[in-house]
Amino acid sequence: MIYEPSLMAVLIFGAIVAVTLGLSFWLGAKAKSAKGYFAAGGGIHWFVNGVAFAGDYLSAASFLGICGMIAFYGYDGFLYSIGYLAGWIVALFVIAEPLKRMGRFTFADALDSKFQSRGIKLAAAISTLAVSIFYLIPQMVGAGALITPLLGFPHYVGVLMVGTIVILIVVTAGMVSTTYVQFLKGSLLVIFSTILTVLILQRGLSTEPVNDGKSTHQFQILGPVAENDLKQWRSELKLTDQDKLTSLDQGAWAEKGFLQLTQDGKNSYWKISENEEQQYFLSETQYKLTTSQGAVIINGLPQGTGEGETDFYPVGRISKLPGDKTETGPLGLTGFLSTIRESEIILWGSESIKEEDGSALTIYFPKPTSGEKVLSPGNHPKFAGIRGDKFYEKLNFLSLMLALFCGTASLPHILIRYYTVKDQASARKSTIVGIGSIGYFYILTLFMGLGAMTSGAMDVTNSNMAAPLLAKSIGDWLFAIISAIAFTTVLGTVSGLIIASSGAVVHDLMSSFLKIEMNDFAKVRIAKIASVVVGVIAIILGILFEKFNVNYLVGWAFSVAASANLPALVMLLFWPKTTKQGITVAIFTGMITSLGWILLSADSYKGIYGWDPETAIVPFSQPGLVTIPLGFIVLIVVSLLTQPKTEESVN
Repeated sequence: MIYEPSLMAVLIFGAIVAVTLGLSFWLGAKAKSAKGYFAAGGGIHWFVNGVAFAGDYLSAASFLGICGMIAFYGYDGFLYSIGYLAGWIVALFVIAEPLKRMGRFTFADALDSKFQSRGIKLAAAISTLAVSIFYLIPQMVGAGALITPLLGFPHYVGVLMVGTIVILIVVTAGMVSTTYVQFLKGSLLVIFSTILTVLILQRGLSTEPVNDGKSTHQFQILGPVAENDLKQWRSELKLTDQDKLTSLDQGAWAEKGFLQLTQDGKNSYWKISENEEQQYFLSETQYKLTTSQGAVIINGLPQGTGEGETDFYPVGRISKLPGDKTETGPLGLTGFLSTIRESEIILWGSESIKEEDGSALTIYFPKPTSGEKVLSPGNHPKFAGIRGDKFYEKLNFLSLMLALFCGTASLPHILIRYYTVKDQASARKSTIVGIGSIGYFYILTLFMGLGAMTSGAMDVTNSNMAAPLLAKSIGDWLFAIISAIAFTTVLGTVSGLIIASSGAVVHDLMSSFLKIEMNDFAKVRIAKIASVVVGVIAIILGILFEKFNVNYLVGWAFSVAASANLPALVMLLFWPKTTKQGITVAIFTGMITSLGWILLSADSYKGIYGWDPETAIVPFSQPGLVTIPLGFIVLIVVSLLTQPKTEESVN
C-alpha cells in the first residue's frame, strides 16, 4: 500500500528520537572505560535492568512480527509469544546467577572462565557475531516497515535512518545509553500497548470494517453453489455477453482455482473455494501485476493516488457475529475472545506466479474462517502440518518451539545484560522483573493481533504493519505514538546487538585470542569502529530481507543461538567432564550446521535465491530439532575423547 505521512506522526517521531539521542550524548561522559562502555560499569539497578531486559527482548519482532502474524493467521502467531516467554525459564533457573559469577564483559568470558582457552574465545566470538548479525536482520526490516507509513520514505531509507541513529547511540555512550534507552522504551511499549488494548475492547467488534475513511470497499463472496462451472459463476456474477470469464488452468496457475474476468478492458481475478460440505464459493480478490518493463498494476489500474490510479484496499473484518448481530459494543477480555471464537472472520492468503513473459502476478484472496479455527494452531502455511496426521509434517513446528525455548538464554545481547548489575542476586531479580514485563506484554499481543485482524485497516501486502495500522484506525495520535515507540524498540535492540558484537571483536578476538595489548581508551575506540562496521552490515541485510516477516526471521536467529551457544553453556555448568575442546567444537558445529540448514531450506530457496522451494535440500526450514541435539552430542563425544590423562592445569 501507499502510505501518506501525517504531520503529527512526524513531530512525535522526531521528539522521541531527539530524546533518545540526547540521552545517549548526556550519558556518553559516563562510558570512558572499557567496563563502562561494555557493561555500564556494573552499576545498573536491578529493577531498571529488568525492564531493560524487557526492552531488549520486546524487539521489532515481538511487537510488529507477532501482532502481524496473529492478525494474518490467528493463534499461530501467539505460539511465538509462548515460546519466547518459556525461554526465560532457562534463563532464570539455569543461566542468570552462574553467568554473572563467571564473566566480566561478554558471553565468551563465562565459557572460558575455567579453561583460559584461546579456542573457546575464538569460537564464542564468532558465534556472537553470527547470532547478533542474524538477529539484526529482522530488527532492520522492522525499521524499514515503520518508516514507510510514518514518514512516507521507501523501505531502504528507513533502514538507513535506523542504522545511522543506532551507530550514533552506540558510538556515543555504549551500554549505559543502551540500558536506559531500553528501560524507557520497554516502559513506554508496555504502557501504550495496554492503552491500545483497552481501546480495542471499548470499540468492540463489528461486521462493518473500521478503516481510515479512504475506502469502504466490501469484497464480494458469492455462493454457495452445488457445482463449480463457468456458467454457474457467470450467473452469480450477473455478467453480460460482452464480459469474458475464463479459468486460469494453464501452466503454474493450474488447479489453483482462479477465474479471470475481463470487463470494459479491465481484468480482475476471482478465487474458487470449497468448504467441508462440498459447497463452492467465489470470492473477489486483489492483485498486483508487475510487468516485464517494471510497471505496477493494482486491481487493473496503475498504482498511485492520482486520477486513473488505485492502490490496495485495506482488509480485515468479521463477516459474521454470533446471533447475526452487526456489532457487539464494548467487551471484556474473556468476552472479546469468546465472541471471536463464535464468529466468522475473513483471513487473507496469496499466490504468486512468475509468467513466461517475465511479468509477476500476485493474487491476494479472502478466506472466510471460523473463529474457532482462528484461535487454534495450523493456519500459517508453515504450521499447517499441526492439523495433519503425519508426524513428519509437525517437525517444523516442533523444531521452532525448541529453538524459541532454548534460544533466549543463548542470545548475546541478553547475556551481556547480566554484567550490568552488581551481583548475582541482582541478576536473579532482574530476570524476574523481565519475565513479568515480558509475559504481560505477550498477553497484550493476542488482543492487539486479533484487533488488527478485525479492524478493516490492514495492509494485505505487509503483515509487519498490522499493529501500527490498527492504532491508525483508532486515531492518528495513537498511530504516531505507537509507531515512534516501535521505532525506539528497534533502536534499543539494535544497539544491544551491536554492543555485543563490538565486545566480541575487541574483548574476545583482539584482546584474548590475538593477545593484542590495549588500554581502555584503545579498547573503546576499536569497539566504536567495530560498531560502525556491524551497523553497515545490518543496514545492507535489512534492505535485502525486506519481504520476510520479521518474526519468522527471529525464529531463525533463535535457532542459530540455541544450536551454537546453549550446549556449551549448559554442559559447562552441569557436566564436570566438559573440556575446552568439546566446547570449541560444539560451538562451531552448532553454528555452521544451523546456518547451513537455514541457507538450504525451502524458505531461503524462495525468499533469498528466488528458486523453486520444492527443490530445497533439507526437509523443513527450522533447524533446531536437529542442530541443538547435535551440539550436545558433539560436545559430549569430543569431551570424552579429550579427557586429561593426569591431573594438570589446563592452558
